[in-house]
Amino acid sequence: MNQQGEARARFRVVGRVQGVGFRWWIAREARALTLAGTVYNEADGSVGVEAEGKAANLAQLRELLAEGPPNASIERVEELSPTRGALPAPFSIRA
Repeated sequence: MNQQGEARARFRVVGRVQGVGFRWWIAREARALTLAGTVYNEADGSVGVEAEGKAANLAQLRELLAEGPPNASIERVEELSPTRGALPAPFSIRA
């Protein structure tokens, strides 16, 4: 975390998360939390999320990932080591 209270996080969401509007839903929620970052499908059927912003907002994002949108079924959310480099702002969906 830097002096402005900014932090970075990376998650892998496992479950029924592809083909249910998960990426669109989380992008909307992350933008509402004023986070920079991206959400993307993984080849194994999971969804990856990388985000940066206020630590409290990242904690809220983590809670939202565990809930998911109505058509999703979340098995687990894994926290991974954050990557380096710039993240898109506003939060975006990567194909």
